[in-house]
Amino acid sequence: MNNFEFFNPVKIIFGNGQIAKLNDELKGFQTIMVTYGSGSIKRNGVYEKVMAQLHDKMVIEFGGIEPNPKYETLIKAVEVGRERGVEFILAVGGGSVIDGTKFIAAAIPFHDGEPWNIVSKGIKVEESIPMGTVLTLPATGSEMNSGAVISRAATQEKYAFGSPVLFPKFSILDPTFTYSLPSNQVANGVVDAFAHILEQYLTYPTNSPIQDRFSESILKTLIDVGPKTIAQSDDYDLRANFMWSCTMALNGLISTGVPTDWATHMIGHELTAFFGLDHGVTLAIIYPALLSEMAEDKRAKLMQYGSRVWGLADNELVPANIIRITEDFFRSLGIKTRLSEHGIGFNNVKPIVERFASRGWRLGENRNIASDMVERILKRASEPYS
Repeated sequence: MNNFEFFNPVKIIFGNGQIAKLNDELKGFQTIMVTYGSGSIKRNGVYEKVMAQLHDKMVIEFGGIEPNPKYETLIKAVEVGRERGVEFILAVGGGSVIDGTKFIAAAIPFHDGEPWNIVSKGIKVEESIPMGTVLTLPATGSEMNSGAVISRAATQEKYAFGSPVLFPKFSILDPTFTYSLPSNQVANGVVDAFAHILEQYLTYPTNSPIQDRFSESILKTLIDVGPKTIAQSDDYDLRANFMWSCTMALNGLISTGVPTDWATHMIGHELTAFFGLDHGVTLAIIYPALLSEMAEDKRAKLMQYGSRVWGLADNELVPANIIRITEDFFRSLGIKTRLSEHGIGFNNVKPIVERFASRGWRLGENRNIASDMVERILKRASEPYS
C-alpha cells in the first residue's frame, strides 16, 4: 500500500425527509444563490421543499445549468454572484449542477485573469464561496468530493479541476428525490459509478485488501441494485443503496494508497466535448475497449475482479470473457457501447487522437497510454458489437 493522506470534511445528511434540516445548515448565511438545471426540480416537488427551508433568506436563483455544464452558462452565474454579494451557493440537482456550482464558487472570488484559466491552466484554487448540495441524480459523487468537470462549447474542450476548498459543506441525500428520474439517467448513473470504482481498482496489485474489498462490495451492490432500481423507480431501499453506492464510489476512500487510472474518463470527456454524448454513455463505450487493449497490463486485477465481483470459476477467468461480461452489464441497462451505434465512425474521432498527441498526455496508472494507444482504443470502440 502506498503512503496517503485522506481528508473529507463533507457532512452527509441521508434519508427520507432530511431536507427539513437544510435551514439549520445555513445558519449564518443570508444571501443564498440556488443553482439548478433545466427545471425538473420544479416539476417533481423538490423545488418547493427547498424553498420552504429558505423562507428567511435572500434567495437568488440561477437555473439552466446543462448536463456537462458549460463555461458560457456558468460565467453568467459568476457575474450575478459578484454583483449580488452571494454568501453561499446551494446546488440542487445532479453531478452537472454540482460541478458547475463548484466552478461558480471558485470563480466568484477569482480575479487573476479569465476564470476559464482555473481549469485550462490548472491554477490552484485557494478561495471559494462556501456551498452545499441537495442531490437529485446519483452518479458522479460530486456531492462528497472536491473535484468537478466543466466544458467550453466555443473550443470543444472539457477539463477536470479541483481543490480542497471546493468540498461541499454538507450534502442532503434523500432517495425519494430520485423517484421521478428517467430510466436512462439512472442507467448513466450506474455506469458512471461503476466506472469510477474500476478506475481506482482495476490497475495492479498493491497489497491493499481493505480498498479492494470496499471497491468490490460497491461494484457488487451496483450489479445487484442497478437493473432493479431502473425497473422499480419508487422502491426506497433500492434507490437508497443506489444513491449511497454512487457517493461512496468517488469520495476518496477507495483510492487511498492505491494507483488510479482515469484514462477512460479522459478519453470519454473528449467524446462529450466533440459529440455531446452523455458522460455515462462515453464510459460504457470506452471502458471495454480500453480493457481489451490493456488486458495484459491489468491481468492480475482483471482476474481478481472476474473472480470476486462476477463469481467466475477458474476456467471462465479469461480476460476477453471478463471484459465481455462487463460490457454486457452496461448493455443490460439499456446503454449502447459502440461508437457506431451512435452514428460515429472511426474517421470522426481522429481529431481526438490529434488532440491527445498535441497535448502530449500519457494516461493510465503506468502512464503508458499515449496518443497511439488512444487511437487503438477508439478504433476498437468503433467496431460493431456482435
